[in-house]
Formats: sequence, C-alpha cells, structure tokens
Amino acid sequence: MSVPLSLPALLERAATVSSGKLVISAEPDGPRGTSWQEIRDRAWKLSATLGGLGVARGDRVASLAWNSHRHLELYFGVPAARAVLLTVNVRLSPTQVRTILAHAEAGVVFADGELVPLVEEAAADLAGIRHRVALDGEPPPGWIPYESLIGAAGLGVPSFEADEDEAVALCYTSGTTGEPKGVLYSHRALVLHALGISLPDGFGLGEGDVILPAVPMFHANAWGLPHAAAMAGAGLVLPGPRPSPELLCELLGREQVTFAAGVPTVWMGVLDVLRREPPRTAPRLRIHSGGAPTPPGLIEAFGREFGIDVQTGWGMTELSPVGMVTHPRADMTDLSAAELLTVRTSQGTPLPLVEARTVDESGAPVPHDGRTPGELEVRGPWVTAGYYRGDTERSFHDGWLRTGDVATIDARGYVRLVDRTKDLIRSGGEWISSVQLEHALMDDPAVAEAAVVAVPDPRWQERPWACVVPRQGFTLDPTRLLAGLEGRFPRWWIPDQVILMSEIPRTSTGKFDKKSLRALVSSASAAAEASAPAEAGGRPSPT
Repeated sequence: MSVPLSLPALLERAATVSSGKLVISAEPDGPRGTSWQEIRDRAWKLSATLGGLGVARGDRVASLAWNSHRHLELYFGVPAARAVLLTVNVRLSPTQVRTILAHAEAGVVFADGELVPLVEEAAADLAGIRHRVALDGEPPPGWIPYESLIGAAGLGVPSFEADEDEAVALCYTSGTTGEPKGVLYSHRALVLHALGISLPDGFGLGEGDVILPAVPMFHANAWGLPHAAAMAGAGLVLPGPRPSPELLCELLGREQVTFAAGVPTVWMGVLDVLRREPPRTAPRLRIHSGGAPTPPGLIEAFGREFGIDVQTGWGMTELSPVGMVTHPRADMTDLSAAELLTVRTSQGTPLPLVEARTVDESGAPVPHDGRTPGELEVRGPWVTAGYYRGDTERSFHDGWLRTGDVATIDARGYVRLVDRTKDLIRSGGEWISSVQLEHALMDDPAVAEAAVVAVPDPRWQERPWACVVPRQGFTLDPTRLLAGLEGRFPRWWIPDQVILMSEIPRTSTGKFDKKSLRALVSSASAAAEASAPAEAGGRPSPT
C-alpha cells in the first residue's frame, strides 16, 4: 500500500500508544514533565496558528532555541502546517545568523527568551521576517508570546496526506571546512532515518527507553532522536540550554536515562563528574559518542570504571545525519579486548539502506581491504540530493555524496576514518593522519584534549604540530609526551612541536576549529622560525 510517510504521524502514534510517557524539560525552576499527548495537542495548536501568521506551504519558519518541549512542538507543528522548520545554530555570530535567515528567506522566527537579543541584532533590517515569537519569558514590544499564540488556537487535527517528498526541515552545515550550506529534509527521509537509527544495529531504541539528546536540537535534527523517540513512544529528556556535565549526570540518574548521545567532549566532562560523585545512572545506560572521533581511552574508561557501553558511529548534516553505527559482530566473541576496542573505535558499518564506498583521486573505487585509503562516498534514502540554493555539482560523484572524509573500508564493511581531506598532513610526499595522532595523545592521562594540525615547512612541505590542553591537576612534559608516541607511529609522524593551551578553539557545533588552529600555529611557527629547533623537533625524512 502506498501510504505517505509523514512526521506528524510519528507524533500521533506517540500520543496514542504512549500517551502517559513524559517528555522532561530542564527549566530554570526545575524539570517539567509533559506527556506525549500534551505535546501532540500543543503542536497541532501551533500548526493551526501558522496560517494566521501568513505561513504558506513551503515557507521557512526559523527557530533559535535550545532543547525544550516547546522546540519539540516546533519539530512537529511546523511540518504539520506543510511549512519548513529552519533550525538555526544559536552559537553562531549575529552576522552568520543574519546570513542564514536571509539566505533561507525565513518569514517567521521563534526564539527562546534569552535568544531574543540575538535575533534583534541579527535580523533588525530583514524586511522578510513578518513575525517574531518568544517561546518563553516576557518578550519585548513587537514580539508575540508563544503561550498566548497557541492558547488562542482550537484543537484541530492536521491532514497527514502530505507529499512524503515535500521538504519539512532545513539545517545549515557547521562550516567546519567552508561556508555553511543548507540541507533540506523531506518527510520520507526523516521517517526512514528514524527507523534506521532505531534498529538494533543502530541505536536500538524502543518504547522502554528514556532518551537524552545532549546534542542541541538546532544541530542536524538532534541526530534524529526527537523523531525516533516519538516513533518508539519512548521517554525523552531535554536538558535545556548549555547543560553542564553536572546537570547531565543529575538527569542521567534522576530520570534513569537508558540512551544518551553527544559529542566526545561532553562525555569527557561527564566522566570526570562520575569519578567524583557516586554514579546513579540506570544499569541499562548506553552512550553514543559522535560528531568527532572518540578517543579509545574514553570508551575504555566508561566500560572499565562504570560498566557503561560507549558506541561510536559516523554521520553528517547531509545524512539527516546518522549514516553508520559501530557494533561488534555476533561472531566476534573470541576477540581479545584490544581487538574489540579496535572494532569499537571504527566508524562502524552503514545502516541498512545506506551504502558506502571509497575512491581514489581519479574517482575510481579502491579495495575494501582495511588498508587502502580513499575519499568516503555515500548514498541512500536519507542522504541529501543537493544543497538549498547552493552549489551542488562539486559535492556529488556519479550519484554518490562526496563526504570530504578519507577512510578505509575492510572486507566486513567496517569504515575507519583516516582524516578529513583538508586535515590530512602531507609531509615529504607521505600522508600523516591527524586523527590517529590525536587519539594517541589523548591516551596520556595528563592530556585533557589534543588537536594536531599542519604547519608549512620549507623542506618537507608540511609538518605536524600538536596543540594540547593539560588535564587539571597534572603537569605535562612535552618531551615525555612525544616520546610516548615513539614506536606507535613512524618517526616522521611525530609532531615537531607541542603547544600547551588552556583550551582548543571550537566550531559552533563543538568540533575542533582546525581553521583557527592552523592560523594560530602557523603564526607561532613563523615567529619561531629563526630560533633554534625544539628539543623534540628535527624529525627524519619520510623517505
């Protein structure tokens, strides 16, 4: 039977089969519980009001909001009105926010009360924005209070007979390696993505789970977890703005969370808190660490010290965003702990319906032997077909999305990232992987964070330098740190210098900002060019 797939149908199911299951929002005065039925009713009221704000089919409705039940209502209420929800990254500068709002031609903006000033500054002269709605707090003149808006609406039921290929959401990439680009998502893509990540070989989500997305709802659909939670009728915990590791640990314990997802730096902070305080987490808690490569030491520490399984994976905004999840196969029970860790630190295997391959610089496929690197390309039903009002042709190759990641694929289909194409270091005609060096550096107990970038070198073309944040309470000796890499890597891989930093600059989505680091390190390299070589420098030729 040809029944259109739709996001509103997911929420309708949650309200029907899990009506009493709660969505918990962390608010300033404490947690607030809202049932899926109430979320459904409020979302449909929102949908009914959008026409009165002049929102027509296909119009972009922007949100600047953190993880809350009100933002969740936008996730479903805007698509129910056949409009497109544009989730704007609130960590961007006002200029970047303005650029995105203008490029997407947003007509209505919803914003958390604390983010109203950001919208005022970013959109002051955007004539296309007809209405501004404050999701909470006392809004300034010219803003509509959200509760008043939906409070005046009747409880209607929207039609779900939409075209499943119709656009319902729009996210902009983080711009880690270039300018942000808009990615449109359809009903069909997001429903299939929710199904894919819910499978046992995905995140393994069901009605009995309590899900906590520590990833912001403005970033790549919060990795699809709000949609999957509604599809499963699971409990959902939304941690509010800028959740601290202490708050996350409190929520993990009090709400007995069974599945949580966030970037590695989030889990580094949570691990430190768990080590200081008796853990109260659910015995079934499992963690997904994504958005950046996860250090092996972090996976080992959670398992060894607290019995918590940390899984990894891979994705991009362009994949809605999850494309792979890492699970050891059923026939791997005889592997040693070290061999299993090698599997678990890969990016995993593609989810069902997603295909992956690697190609060389000419575009020819390379062997899946686990050794030969190539650019990773993917395709599937929740992989974007192009960028919104942007240059698409260079990002695709024979119908496959060019990811910009360099990876190997083994005979079993496990993908292992080597680096981003723009982050690989070419020294003396050979490639050096910054990712592998970063993982090794963060294995040292004195290292909290580490990033490796290339600096220009007149002899070798490029050389690696390491930027390292010492762990609190430890004294870090750069010479000893680099000596610990000897024997693990070829001598010419070892960084020439270690720069100690109080923090590593990050992008708006929490990833290491390699562009800023390269500029910083290149300046430091130029300033030190006339001085004597560092004690740890002077590496031999790759050849």
